[in-house]
Amino acid sequence: MRRPILIAAALLALAACSKQDNAPGPGGVSVGEAKALDEAAAMIEDQRLPADAIPAPDAPLPKGQQAAPVKQAPAAAPPR
Repeated sequence: MRRPILIAAALLALAACSKQDNAPGPGGVSVGEAKALDEAAAMIEDQRLPADAIPAPDAPLPKGQQAAPVKQAPAAAPPR
């Protein structure tokens, strides 16, 4: 009869040892916030473009495509 009570007490003691989500974590954020930030960073890193997705600046344009017009800055007024 004592054995189930001792097992239950041991399990409760072990559960209390883990950090709670609102416990202070690294960098002044809670443990839960740190986990969420790590997951978000992993998601962003997984969505990076491959190296060949963006053409080099000197690469020729595909047929039928024109370069976007470049706006010129207005001429500066002469000094007085």
